[in-house]
Amino acid sequence: MTARQRRSTDANEPTVKKAAKKTAHKAGAEKAAAKGSPAKKTAAKRAASPPAAPSRARAAKTAASATAPAAKTAPARRPTAKKGAAQVAAAKAGPGAKAVPAGKGTAAKAGPRARTVPAKKAATKAGPRSTTVPAKKAGSRLAPAAVAEALARAQRIAAAQPAPGGDTKVAQLDTHRMAKLDTELTTDQGIRVEDTDNWLRAGPRGPALLEDFHGREKIMRFDHERIPERVVHARGSGAHGYFQPYDTSLARHTAARFLTDPDTRTPVFVRFSTVQGSRGSTDTPRDVRGFAVKFYSDQGNFDLVGNNMPVFFIQDGIKFPDVIHAVKPEPHNEIPQAASAHDTFWDFVTLQPETMHHVIWLMSDRALPRSFRTMQGFGVHTFRLVAADGTRTFVKFHWTPVAGVHSLVWDEAQKISGKDPDFNRRDLWDSIEAGVYPEYELGVQLIAEHDEFAFDDIDLLDSTKLIPEEVVPVVPVGRMVLDRNPDNFFAETEQVAFCVQNIVPGIDFTDDPLLQSRLFSYLDTQLTRLGGPNFAQIPINRPLAPVRNHQQDGFHQDDIPLGQANYHPNSLGGGCPVVPGAGGGAFVHTPEHVDGIKERKRSETFSDHYSQATLFWNSMAAWEKEHIVAAYRFELGKVTHPHIRERMVEHLNHIDHQLAVAVAAGIGVASPAAGPPNHGRMSPALSQAGLPGSTGVVGRKVAVLVADGVDPGVETVREALTLDGAVVEVLGLVDGPVTVSTGGALPVDRAMNTVASVLYDAVVVADGDAAVDLLVNDGCAVHFVAEAYKHGKALGVLGVGDRLVRAARLPVHEASDRLAGPPSKPAAGALDGVVFLAPGKVADGRFLSDLSAAIAAHRHFDRPVEGIAA
Repeated sequence: MTARQRRSTDANEPTVKKAAKKTAHKAGAEKAAAKGSPAKKTAAKRAASPPAAPSRARAAKTAASATAPAAKTAPARRPTAKKGAAQVAAAKAGPGAKAVPAGKGTAAKAGPRARTVPAKKAATKAGPRSTTVPAKKAGSRLAPAAVAEALARAQRIAAAQPAPGGDTKVAQLDTHRMAKLDTELTTDQGIRVEDTDNWLRAGPRGPALLEDFHGREKIMRFDHERIPERVVHARGSGAHGYFQPYDTSLARHTAARFLTDPDTRTPVFVRFSTVQGSRGSTDTPRDVRGFAVKFYSDQGNFDLVGNNMPVFFIQDGIKFPDVIHAVKPEPHNEIPQAASAHDTFWDFVTLQPETMHHVIWLMSDRALPRSFRTMQGFGVHTFRLVAADGTRTFVKFHWTPVAGVHSLVWDEAQKISGKDPDFNRRDLWDSIEAGVYPEYELGVQLIAEHDEFAFDDIDLLDSTKLIPEEVVPVVPVGRMVLDRNPDNFFAETEQVAFCVQNIVPGIDFTDDPLLQSRLFSYLDTQLTRLGGPNFAQIPINRPLAPVRNHQQDGFHQDDIPLGQANYHPNSLGGGCPVVPGAGGGAFVHTPEHVDGIKERKRSETFSDHYSQATLFWNSMAAWEKEHIVAAYRFELGKVTHPHIRERMVEHLNHIDHQLAVAVAAGIGVASPAAGPPNHGRMSPALSQAGLPGSTGVVGRKVAVLVADGVDPGVETVREALTLDGAVVEVLGLVDGPVTVSTGGALPVDRAMNTVASVLYDAVVVADGDAAVDLLVNDGCAVHFVAEAYKHGKALGVLGVGDRLVRAARLPVHEASDRLAGPPSKPAAGALDGVVFLAPGKVADGRFLSDLSAAIAAHRHFDRPVEGIAA
């Protein structure tokens, strides 16, 4: 049974209730399918969706009492959020630390940031007056403990109540779905086809005849299957889901009901994407990722079209063609694909200093997300919220994944591009099918309109700047869950049309010059891609709110307008559709006085191009800084013109002198003289080290290496990790089951040579003398372990499996392997993230807890990896 057949109404619903609902819906679906046509069978299959009507809810409740015993075998969709938070707590606590019980310990020490305050109180404290006397410089306050933040977020999510409405878009799409089961082949005109393998011809060896209308139609349709790909963000993946606010706290700031009504779930469609590459490029280049959300609200569609980085390259949209032309493959040879490591990109950015802040984000691990499930999203621009009484508040939107913010390392990302170019797309699809639904928390930074100029180093209209969370806290306001994969990639993910202009009452634009140009660009590009002005009628783009206007005709007009009058005002149509006006819930543009001299000129408040890049650099953990230096060296090492390298080093010298010196040393450029002093400010919220998430090992992929003669104890480890929510795959040297040392066989999921360590988050080496003998003498197995260790992944080593670790020449037994500072993650043996089980011992609760905590920490970069050949 697929995930689509077993949707649950909420992540925190009791297992008994969820199992009962599934049983009730499935029974209803089977009954309907037995009676009806293929289309009805499809509708019956969809009956597994969450119930919205009270009658269906009552039916499910009745079924619960009758089917409760079945819940014992029904797999939980995921461990509780509190259990995941406890695993994260153990991962952050240090050697020998035990998991912190949910709701205890560090949760009480959440620190000053408003994000740790329960939703209602947080919103109260962070209203328009909260920034009357804002901190003038970033880095003025400390960030709270990451574990406390994870626990607080888990508690907010657990408190969210189920609400109807999340599947209303799915119901609308049902009317457009075409079932093929038990049907007969026809032409587009409904004419049944005699033969679709042979063109009509004059004799078996004679010429083809043009009168073969089926043959001509079939080839014609094939010739026109492709539409233009997006100029940017061509490579994408999508999913359906819902958004639900925590409470009504935003009602005093906005009239947008989808942000203020906790009793309604608003359907969403989300598309994640890379920027540079074509549709056929890889998922894991060093690149910005798009994070676009279409809310199908009852007031109309709202499109929040953002990225996984809070700032952008440029300040004015007129430069957008330039930056994209520069980063795309070079025009003379169409090389390189989906890469910024080439001359034209670095030539452009070194001549355009405003790019420096975004470029350092691009050189960080943020450009290499582990998955779309572990990637932040940002609206980038400053928008306005408009309350029912007209009160206006500036707002910045933040999406934070509940699973934490985690990345790949560059070597790993490059290898994944060859091993599985669909890595992120596959992860999103498989996670949803398995019921491990990606979840994100929506947070807002609120700035009172009278505080627009209260920041002496930040202009709210400058998209190359962010507002540090220590200056304006991020207030959590709701959650988004992605719980359904598309039925057809083209019809939904490829044809979905995001337009920045799509806003609803309660949200409005600002004068951000990059935002203003996007208001034109997105609409314009959809006209070309989707064949004309009626692209909003494509099912995936249709709003749930009713559409009535006097627009008519054009390519792909699917509606059939009735009546004689197609103009306003009219009397022949009763004056309809009537104009509701400001009092009728219509969108009203924010009234404001605008004047100025007509000129091509930027504000002087946009002129600081380095201080926030320095802020980002200062905020990074030591390992993040190492990765940034390595990224600059790699990218600039691909630049063939020395003067471009030299120019970039000079820019880096304005960010941080030590950064410039380190990069120069790796690219053959002379070390620069000391530049402007580093201002010393930092924002802990910018570092991934402080964003572990609260789901523990849920969704983490773990490889278990086995061979003939494996010890049966490995089954205990696999079952425990699976129970915690990990995806565990047993890998053998060849396909087929392996023998167990005590007799019997252990099934193998894949042969080791068909995958690679880069496709997993952790590795477990099984016990057993005979099995380890085979693994030690297999180069693939030795490399598998060495590579996983080099990439900072957790290792679980059972018994004599330690011999494979030694064969890989990993420095895990040396007491001096960590030269500076105490360990920050759980340690077993001498090194973080390597958990040993002594020979002859049984995998007890302590070992399993340490292993889960090591995996929950994602990566362990306190390792000496320079000498490892992997």
